[in-house]
Amino acid sequence: MNLKDKIQENLKEAVKSREDLKISVLRMVSAAILNKEKEKRYKASKEKSDLKEEELMKESQLTEEETVNAIFSEAKKRKEAIIEFQKGKRLDLVSKEEAELKILKEYLPEEISEEEIRKTAKEIIDKVKAGGAEDMGKVMKELMPCFRGRAEGNLVSKIVKELLS
Repeated sequence: MNLKDKIQENLKEAVKSREDLKISVLRMVSAAILNKEKEKRYKASKEKSDLKEEELMKESQLTEEETVNAIFSEAKKRKEAIIEFQKGKRLDLVSKEEAELKILKEYLPEEISEEEIRKTAKEIIDKVKAGGAEDMGKVMKELMPCFRGRAEGNLVSKIVKELLS
């Protein structure tokens, strides 16, 4: 069962058990996935105008990685909202966002540790023969696909900057 199907199945279960927060979060994730599929379908229709409707639908299905990225994006929004609500001293909204984030994390791969990021970054730096901060782009280009959906870009970027300086 792929991730999208798992989310749909869990949504059905949440509706049956009347878990309002989970229903809300899973509907939001489903909508985000659907929007990504629509974007992909639109791009495919522009690039390959000779495709039939069923081929276009098949072409627009998200891969597991793309689905994880959509969920990761939603989780990132929750993390940013938590920070903003904490600044505004809106603890009621902080707890709601944290609860939503907890549900989203069930569908994401386990986050990678800083030590693992640091270790992989060192390997990539050696591989691309990066000499300093001017090679940051080369390193990040190689490194980010390794951590997609498992680490935030700003954390990876911070570690790479430390290693390059």
